[in-house]
Amino acid sequence: MVAHDNIHIPRESFPHWIWYVIEASLVIVISFAVSFKVAESFEVSPEVGNWILTGTFGTCFLVWYIIIRGLILKKKILRNKY
Repeated sequence: MVAHDNIHIPRESFPHWIWYVIEASLVIVISFAVSFKVAESFEVSPEVGNWILTGTFGTCFLVWYIIIRGLILKKKILRNKY
């Protein structure tokens, strides 16, 4: 077999920061959807509903970036280094 030097390698050709943009936009969309459903389930005034919406959105966002991504996904066992 002959090796081709025109092989597409995504890690080298695809900008790394785009993955962060995709991740952040997904977290924002999912957090907003969850917070909207939670705020909708309470029978309160619109002002209190806005506080519930904002608090739930912030909680989902912080849970992803601090607990899940920061503590769980950074474990040594999940690294792919040999």
